[in-house]
Amino acid sequence: MQKILTSILAVGIYLTPLTLTLIAQPSWGQTQNPQAQTAENLLEQAIEKRQQQEYQQAIPIFQQVLVMLRELKDQKLEALVLNNLGYCYSALGEKQQALSFYNQALPLRRAVGDRSGEATTLNNIGLVYNALGEKQQALSFYNQALLILRAVGDRSGEALTLNNIGGVYNALGEKQQALSFFQQSLPILRAVGERSGEAATLNNIGAVYSALGEKQKALEFYNQSLPLRRAVGDRTGEAATLNNIGLVYNALGEKQKALEFYNQSLPLRRAVGDRTGEAITLNNIGGVYYELGEKPQALSFFNQALPILRAVGDRTGEAAILNNIGGVYDDLGEKQQALSFYNQALPIFRAVGDRSGEARTLANRGILFHNTNRSTEAITDLEKSLQITLEMRRGLQQQNRQNFLQEYDWGAALTHVLIEQKKNAQAFEWVNLFTTADLADYNRLINAKVANREAQQAIDNWNQKNQQLESRRQQLQNQFSETSAQEIRQLETQVYQQAEAISRKFPEVAELFETTPADIAKLKSSIPSGTVVIQPVLLTNVENIPKSLTIFILTNNKLDVIKTEIKPAEFDKILTQYLEQVQDDGDAGYAENSVKLYDILIRPIEKTIQKLQPQQLSIIATGKLRYLPFETLRDSKTQKYLIEKYPVNYLTRISTRSLQPLKETRQPKKVLAFGNPMPRESQNLPDAETEVKRIQQLLPGSEAYIGSEATFAKFETQALNFDFLHLATHGCFQDQDCKTINLKKNSLLFADKQFDIADAAYLGLQGTQLLTLSACQTAKEINNKGAGIAGVAYIFERAGAQAVMGTLWAVEDSATKDLMIDFYQNLQQGRSKGEALQRAKLKQIDRHPFYWSPFILIGDAR
Repeated sequence: MQKILTSILAVGIYLTPLTLTLIAQPSWGQTQNPQAQTAENLLEQAIEKRQQQEYQQAIPIFQQVLVMLRELKDQKLEALVLNNLGYCYSALGEKQQALSFYNQALPLRRAVGDRSGEATTLNNIGLVYNALGEKQQALSFYNQALLILRAVGDRSGEALTLNNIGGVYNALGEKQQALSFFQQSLPILRAVGERSGEAATLNNIGAVYSALGEKQKALEFYNQSLPLRRAVGDRTGEAATLNNIGLVYNALGEKQKALEFYNQSLPLRRAVGDRTGEAITLNNIGGVYYELGEKPQALSFFNQALPILRAVGDRTGEAAILNNIGGVYDDLGEKQQALSFYNQALPIFRAVGDRSGEARTLANRGILFHNTNRSTEAITDLEKSLQITLEMRRGLQQQNRQNFLQEYDWGAALTHVLIEQKKNAQAFEWVNLFTTADLADYNRLINAKVANREAQQAIDNWNQKNQQLESRRQQLQNQFSETSAQEIRQLETQVYQQAEAISRKFPEVAELFETTPADIAKLKSSIPSGTVVIQPVLLTNVENIPKSLTIFILTNNKLDVIKTEIKPAEFDKILTQYLEQVQDDGDAGYAENSVKLYDILIRPIEKTIQKLQPQQLSIIATGKLRYLPFETLRDSKTQKYLIEKYPVNYLTRISTRSLQPLKETRQPKKVLAFGNPMPRESQNLPDAETEVKRIQQLLPGSEAYIGSEATFAKFETQALNFDFLHLATHGCFQDQDCKTINLKKNSLLFADKQFDIADAAYLGLQGTQLLTLSACQTAKEINNKGAGIAGVAYIFERAGAQAVMGTLWAVEDSATKDLMIDFYQNLQQGRSKGEALQRAKLKQIDRHPFYWSPFILIGDAR
């Protein structure tokens, strides 16, 4: 099965931000006072020791000078010495001590009017908070320093502080913000002739672009940094940038190019005595040879890196190398050797608080156990690994999500092992949890709120503490100490206990924190009678076994699993092509792929479904399948679309909260409908006006608002009085603004405002049977990890709506109008939501699926 082995060292991307110390030199004149003269001489000695990085020797001298300056009542120099003491303690890793001295220096510098010194100390306090993982506090102090530095005209200090602010945003995962500050810093550094700082900032910009996946851009900036670092004689920086260029070429698949730059970096790192950097580059070279299939060469470089990392006390790097060596032995078939190295890596990862390393090694060991017929131990390790992964996902920043999911996507391994061991129920419990985690990610990434203000405050507090934990972990990996490790483990316990407490106190938000699967019996009991749920799952990242499509079929009292072999690349090609064809009403070639996809996704389970005689077929789709209208899949034997056989709806996941027992609804059915709130060129939807007027006529008691009357204010006050809410208005549900319709990302258009769907919980949708979004634009980019319209539906489901009807792509205004009118007419006749939509689609079945298939019902179809 697939091994999780990459260029593992967390420090592989070697970001080198400037750190602003701004420690002023003594500047008093000659004096006849012997004590003052002695203080001056001692201070010069102490500063020299500090500059030589002899901090332990510098501290007692500074403390001696401090006593003398207090007797002399020289507050300006007293502040200088306090600042130096703070710097020394910070360099020794004693951050709280450093903070104590900086906090004594700050009021003194303000009292004597030393604004440059005040900025220095503010910046240094920011550096300490940054190291402690308290990023918002760091930003607060950096921003105070920045204002003063600008006021006193200190351009160099301004540039350095801008760079530090960029470093914080980079650590927070806010890469665009980081880029903005680095780019503000760069021209100032150039203007003041600070070539060393310019080179470092160019390197930092390159590292941000690399993290964003813009590898060519990253190369452009690294290649600007490299000659500057050579020109100023910064050999350490030169080696780092060479290493970074190697990382980019490795990511681009140009392995020989990567080796070329790593091999330039390695002798430089040795020449300057950068032993940690040497080990990093040795590891990276080993990683390239591993990917090239040259396992003995890889082993040689990993074995060279290991003793260096042990010698410099880099425990995180040591654990990473041990894991890598284990991976090589695993591939070479030397399983006991591999197990020995995995077992050495695990306790170190745990000791240093490196959760990602722990998860990775557990997964590797779990796969090894599976391949050596130790299935019980395999399941235990894989489950532990995935629980850690889910815990890590809770604090994930949007920019990091894609890379994270690519690296930590080994749920397929656990699913395969469980099914192989006939543990089908346990396999589905985990699959359902993964599905929910995808949706919870989307919920967090758009910062969706919850209606309960107390719960929202608890989540906000948890997010802040979790962010601090992640920063502290990162700091520990760069500079290990047992004291810091213990502090982080305590903080970790607090964060996890806080998550559990929030889940217990506020069940409505529990899904955002779940790391343990829900019991299958509870999940099945929530499925309505007469409904068959199917969930296809691709198990294609597993080595040494046939690639498979696993399909779970569930009712409220039964679970079946059917596996079929699949060719992943061929399937992906057919699916991708079909998704393009079905969205193009001029492409008649969709019919052939429609049949192919039916044969792959439906044919294997056709007889099982027929025996169950469903009144409703509910589909849970994940990954790229979320963009597929399953109802368009055509049976070549009967020449019928799936929608002609069964009413089809979709579920975001199975949850005891998502499918509540059916309650008596207010009679008769009535709709609150809004249409065409902005009848101007880019946002005009003229047929939407006809649509909502007709709906109002069909269902007595309904109300319709069009044009300037279709305001959010009206919706907010009226929505509580209606079971059905219909918005024939533009919506933009993607991670970028919809510029063609002049709409902000993740928003709905009303006449008086653009409503951010992150605030959906405040709409009071509890009891809403159906929310229809009939003219909305979801993300056009189709990818394996996107949430699509399902993510949007999940937001509104959590806000209280029992079902959401939306579109997979934008459809012409008139086609929308006709289908919506037919849907509500069927609803008025007493049909369920699922059947009403099926019949509305069947009226247009002879048209290209472009017109009728994108309208999908997500949630309760009753």
